[in-house]
Formats: sequence, C-alpha cells, structure tokens
Amino acid sequence: MHDTALRHLEALVAFDTRNPPRAIGTGGIFDYLRLHLEGFDVQVSDHGAGAVSMLATRGAPARLFNVHLDTVPSSEAWTADPLRLRIKGGRAIGLGACDIKGAAAGLLAAATATSGDAAFLFSTDEEANDARCIRAFLAQQHGFREVLVAEPTRCEAVLAHRGISSALARFRGNAGHASASDALQSSAVHRAMRWGVAALDMVEAAAHERFGGLTGLRFNIGTMEGGIKGNVIAPSAQLRFNFRPLPSMDTDSLHARLRSLADEGWLDAYEETFRGPPLPAGGLDVAESRRLSARDLAEELNLPVGNAVDFWTEASLFSESGLTAVVYGPGDISQAHAADEWVEIEQLDRYASSVARIIDGTSA
Repeated sequence: MHDTALRHLEALVAFDTRNPPRAIGTGGIFDYLRLHLEGFDVQVSDHGAGAVSMLATRGAPARLFNVHLDTVPSSEAWTADPLRLRIKGGRAIGLGACDIKGAAAGLLAAATATSGDAAFLFSTDEEANDARCIRAFLAQQHGFREVLVAEPTRCEAVLAHRGISSALARFRGNAGHASASDALQSSAVHRAMRWGVAALDMVEAAAHERFGGLTGLRFNIGTMEGGIKGNVIAPSAQLRFNFRPLPSMDTDSLHARLRSLADEGWLDAYEETFRGPPLPAGGLDVAESRRLSARDLAEELNLPVGNAVDFWTEASLFSESGLTAVVYGPGDISQAHAADEWVEIEQLDRYASSVARIIDGTSA
C-alpha cells in the first residue's frame, strides 16, 4: 500500500482546501474520493459556506473512520508550492500532509486493499471550529457505536484530551478625568485587569486537579482592548480569553465562577463564543467510564495507547453523542500547521496497514 498511499496523498494535497477561505464544493476533492472508493455507497452533503461532508460505506459496519480534509492557510514561510507534494528524506511535505490528508490517503489505500465492511466520514470544517459537518452527521440516525478520528498522534490511540471554551467579556466604566479620586475604581480597564488577576489566581488554584495524565486548567487571555487615552478614565474595555478544561471539569460551572469574579455593575456582556467538549465528554460522572471503554477498544484493535493530549479534536463531539471515540492517526502534532508541513512516510505506511487490518479483522 506504500505507493498507493503516496499517490493518493499527492493528489489530495493538490486540492486547495484551505480554511479559511473554505472555498470547497461538492466536486473537486470529493470527485476524487468517489472515483477511488469503488464498491462504496457514497452520500455527499453540503452544509453551506464551504462545509461539505461525505459518508462512504461498504457493507454494514458498526465502526466509523473520520478524517477532515480542510487545512489551515499556507504562509509566506513555505519554501515551495504548498499544494505540490515533495518527498525528501523519508518525509512527505505538503499542506495538510500531516494534518490530516495523510490519513485520508491511508484510508483510500486501505479501502482498495480490503474487502471487509467499512465506513469513512470525510469533512471540511474542522480548522474553523465550525463543526457543521460532524454535528449534522450526529443529528442523524447513523447506527455507529465506535469511531476512530484521524489526527496526528504518531499512530498511537489517544483516549483523552482537553475541551476548549472561548469567551468575550466587556467591562463598563465611568468616563472622567484621570485625576479624579475614584479613577482606580471607575476605570473599565482597571476592572478588566482586576478580573484578569482574579481569573489567573483561580486557574492556579486548580493546578493539582488531574485526569488521564492531564493536569490543571489551561487558561489564556488572548486580547485586551479599551480606554481612550492616558488621562481619561476608561469607559469601556473588553477581554477575549479561552480555557481548556480537563474532561472531569464542568465548563458551565467554570464560566459561572469566572463571571462571578467581576463585581456587580462591572460587566456589560459575558459571552461564550465557541465550545468544544473534552474527550471523553460527559463530565465527571461518565468521563472515566468512557475513557475505559475507549481503552478497551484500542486494546481490541491492537493499537498502542498513547498519552492524553492538550489539543482539541472533533472526537469529543462523537463522545458527547455517546460513541466510543479514539483519536488515531499518522504524524506528529508538532508538524501540523507549520511551514513546510510534513509527515513521516513510515507513519503513513503504518496507519494504512493498521486500517486495512482493522477493516478485514485480521491480527497484527
């Protein structure tokens, strides 16, 4: 399958699926997938704004393989055409080769080399934190119980990762001259800063909490804006921040605690702008049992189990919907989103071979 997987990867990289702008239609890369999935029943769904998914099934499988086809935009730091695959020193270099068209190429190679029941779900909106494709699929009566979600894990089964929640907090103040006696209390910028310090203290107090090899709560204030000039009490300010909870943490409770750190009258708005659940999803009561189910699945499929990871994946959406979800794919996350992105060819071969083994139900 070595040559077949590389040939497919060369073709897949050549399709421009950068997101943004996500100028992706139902033809193009999906025509290529249709052509090379002979014997599969294929359903393509257009979810709007360049979000397109394709479900390809053969037989009556209960296990699903999922991979996204969209990539991040390329940058001027690339040393050659990002849409032309290059082979150098055991590496396949190209936009999306690592994250995660290499896995898509492996699925196509495995499909040709096998005859067993199989199901592949291809999607195109992962890099935008949009999740139209996966949420639409999960809203249907799909009948699957297990899913292997392809992301760069060095061909190790990842059973747990953090969730993510992004939010915007707008603070109000009372404009006036900076020499006023109440300037410390009335400035929206000061209020935002006081909130930020309290939030950092709250996060540091959670450093001892653990789940599946992950420790503490990740938190970052990404931007802070506000004020008019140095001698004017700021009438408004806003912060954009995100946090990445452990699977055992409740996101709603964390937001409630963070919001409560602002004194009464400080906030004009507190809005969550994006949420992705952790893996396993479900909160403290069910997360551990779901992790153990995922471990059992990895052992059944003879996949080496890796450490929990800090990056987010759409596997958590499947877990939230009740499927046993494992993250498993070729490549290393340190190469994802980088200029001259690459994946080890040995990783591609290992992934394609393992998928073929799983589909045909053979031993390692």
